[in-house]
Amino acid sequence: MLEALAGLGRTLGFSFAAGINLYATVAILGLASRYGWVALPEQYRVFDNDLIIAAAIAMYAIEFFADKIPWVDSVWDAVHTVIRPLGGALIAITTLGEASPATETLVGLLGGTLAAGSHFTKAGTRAVANTSPEPFSNWLLSLGEDVFVVALGFLALKHPLAAAAIVLVAVVLMAIFATWIVRAVRRRWRRPVTA
Repeated sequence: MLEALAGLGRTLGFSFAAGINLYATVAILGLASRYGWVALPEQYRVFDNDLIIAAAIAMYAIEFFADKIPWVDSVWDAVHTVIRPLGGALIAITTLGEASPATETLVGLLGGTLAAGSHFTKAGTRAVANTSPEPFSNWLLSLGEDVFVVALGFLALKHPLAAAAIVLVAVVLMAIFATWIVRAVRRRWRRPVTA
């Protein structure tokens, strides 16, 4: 039972992180499996591949710089609107191990939904930050995202239940944030236009 909860915690943590930075997440999985940072189930060995690790690190390096440039980051996020949720779903299915097709489908949907939620929150936040004339807010947001993804990845490896708790809190905060934005937009559209 505890092993199943740990597996779910890792799945939640890595899927959520994939929506923010898929390549850093895959690199962490590959390096953790390669160097045995923690004892991982056998299915994690799929990430322990030279090509996968090298590609993830190379793409992370590109994203690291693209993510720091206002408007380039929004274009990068737009391109990754399909890639990150798919990556989150694939990570969830891969880290699940042996399971029935129905369970794989449910876990894939969960992983993809978490990745999509964190991706859209990131992309929306960045689009708002890009309206600011100074680049510093973008740099700080990007560095904060990088630190968060790496920290969540390590937490999911070492303390998967804590990672699951953080993801659940983040999902609640995203829901509150989304509600606040919808209300703000509605208020804006209700105001009468003055001539």
